[in-house]
Amino acid sequence: MKLTFIFWGMLLLGSLAGCSGLFPAPALTPTLIPATTTPTLTVVWFPPTNTPTIFPTQTIHSTPEQRPGLGELLFTDSFDQPDLWNTSVASGSSATVTRNRLILSISSQGPDTITSLRSGPTLGDFYAEATVSLSLCSDKDQLGMNFRANPDDNYYRFAVSCDGQVRFERRYSGSTQPLINWLSSGDAPLAAPAEVKLGVWAVGSEMRFFLNDHFQFTLRDSVLRTGTLGFFVYASGAAPITASFSDLSVYSVTYVSPTPSLTPSRTPTP
Repeated sequence: MKLTFIFWGMLLLGSLAGCSGLFPAPALTPTLIPATTTPTLTVVWFPPTNTPTIFPTQTIHSTPEQRPGLGELLFTDSFDQPDLWNTSVASGSSATVTRNRLILSISSQGPDTITSLRSGPTLGDFYAEATVSLSLCSDKDQLGMNFRANPDDNYYRFAVSCDGQVRFERRYSGSTQPLINWLSSGDAPLAAPAEVKLGVWAVGSEMRFFLNDHFQFTLRDSVLRTGTLGFFVYASGAAPITASFSDLSVYSVTYVSPTPSLTPSRTPTP
């Protein structure tokens, strides 16, 4: 009897297992997760801006006028009148006026100088400029302009050397004194051939000097007040020097130099 019940139980389980294939398992319905709600953007109608850094305004200063008070043209010299200049011809040097040029030349052994002065007019306050063309010049050879020259061999001299330097000197009572000793200049010639424009501005005791319209230096000296002007060349050694001067122009100058401020003195404490 017990075996009968076991048999029927096993038979029932087998039937149920066979029928399970006839009825498929119900499909699972996925649970949908609601999407995250997109936040609403707040419109900023007047967004904040960075405050710019304010820099102080830079004041641009104009370049000071280096030739103040320049007036009317007094005269020009195209070097077509030889009698206005001191001329001479010697075995080792010469000063001649030809083809609208004053030609100064030294061929002898140096050191040697030759100068040609204009007979007039006598100048006090003025600005003068002229062009110099060098065909022979080297090393320590010099050329330049004499001004406020007097018959007793007193004068000022603006000198330019052929190794790129400038100098200013005074000749007075038989003695030559450099007031500005040799200074290097990018406008001064370096050997020959070369061309350079000389310029001298003189008012009272104040004098300013130019090469190729570029300011070089200024100084004050009150020893010589008036005189004529001219040109010179200087041979330093065995090599010859030849320079021709042309296009001389002289202008009037109306200018009053600023009165220098008094230097404050220290009062001693009692």
